[in-house]
Amino acid sequence: MLVHRKKRSRYQIQTPLTSLIDIVFMLLIYFLLTTNFMVDEGIKIKLPQAKAAAPQTRQEITVYVDREGRTFLADKQVPEGMLFRKLKEMLGGQKDRLVVVKADRAVVLNKAVKVMDIAKAAGAGRLCLATEKDF
Repeated sequence: MLVHRKKRSRYQIQTPLTSLIDIVFMLLIYFLLTTNFMVDEGIKIKLPQAKAAAPQTRQEITVYVDREGRTFLADKQVPEGMLFRKLKEMLGGQKDRLVVVKADRAVVLNKAVKVMDIAKAAGAGRLCLATEKDF
């Protein structure tokens, strides 16, 4: 009687997936955490939406107009009477500086236009009304 032994295969090569999965999860957590820190600082307003919104890259002066029509400059409330003087100081005679008006979408348009007129009278050569990109 002949007995044949079964041939056992030698060691199979396996790639270590645990370390690869760990690295992928660490990268995922890193990107999730860093995207949460990219937040615009300022007054909480809801900007009007537009299809052709483009980001601005140069240094600008931002004037906020909230829902109640109050004006803010650098996170501090500024009355309309003092807005002209503050903007004139910040512009310092530079005609090419951009003044961005971020008005809440619920504010009356007349209020936003009035703030833009004050900025133009203070010497702003470039004015912009901020919008939110419509998705």
